[in-house]
Amino acid sequence: MTRVLVLKLLRDIRVAWIVVAVLLFLFQLLWSRITSRVTTEILPALQRARLSLEFLQAIVLKPNEMMGQMVQAIIGGDSIELDRPGDMMSISYVHPLTLTILCMWALGRAANAIAGEIDRGTMELLLAQPIRRTQIILAHLAVDTIVFPCLCAAMWSGTYFGTLWMGLQDLEHGSIDPARFLPALLCVSGLLFSVSGVTMGISSLGRSRARVWGTAISLFLGMFLVNVLGQMWEDWLGWLRPFTIFYHYRPQGLIKNVDWLADGAIWFHLGVLLGVGVLGYLFAWLSFSRRDLPAPL
Repeated sequence: MTRVLVLKLLRDIRVAWIVVAVLLFLFQLLWSRITSRVTTEILPALQRARLSLEFLQAIVLKPNEMMGQMVQAIIGGDSIELDRPGDMMSISYVHPLTLTILCMWALGRAANAIAGEIDRGTMELLLAQPIRRTQIILAHLAVDTIVFPCLCAAMWSGTYFGTLWMGLQDLEHGSIDPARFLPALLCVSGLLFSVSGVTMGISSLGRSRARVWGTAISLFLGMFLVNVLGQMWEDWLGWLRPFTIFYHYRPQGLIKNVDWLADGAIWFHLGVLLGVGVLGYLFAWLSFSRRDLPAPL
């Protein structure tokens, strides 16, 4: 029965699944074009005009102003060099649009998993079948294990074909190796799983999709702002950053670090993302197994 439920859930989300995969793929193509324009046209033109990269960063990022500091925090901090194609391309994995697409997908599907079924009045019909509540949670977990790798594959395919199309894999100096972006997909999967797990926990307590959506969006938006502002004001808000999932989402570290397998810090951050997702699903299982289901409105 679990297999039948998994197939049914996959069939229900197939359109949104394809749309999200296409959006991730197309954004990587777009960012490949931006990377090509910056590294092969704009920066060489500045060099011919005898303008340094520091001058460009001072104009664009404006490190002494609040908005410039926020932009620098969002694109990866001081370790990102705009004249390096690999660094420039890695920004697409932490770009707010990418994070929004990933989080909204995981959040929306998990919010509809339990509270959405109760809100629509279909949970009673589902539980009238020979299926246990534990199987419902396991079915949603199985859907995540199928969908998340596919979304990651779409994202990396966009990186590969975009850099190939723009000729960024054939540069004489600082060429982009798409294989270096493969480890970053572990972070992408971890982010998806943690957002999905936390939202599943919230969904298991509610009966209204709108309230679950509102609660989850407020929570993750707050985490994002705390992480960004914490980078700008380390003395005041820096201590709060480890309590956000976005602090532990570090795909650029995996892309830039050749010896990432031996880096304990990277595995720690991946472990936190995985642990948050597991705890969220465990909480959802305990809560959903014990609660009385309200009658649909």
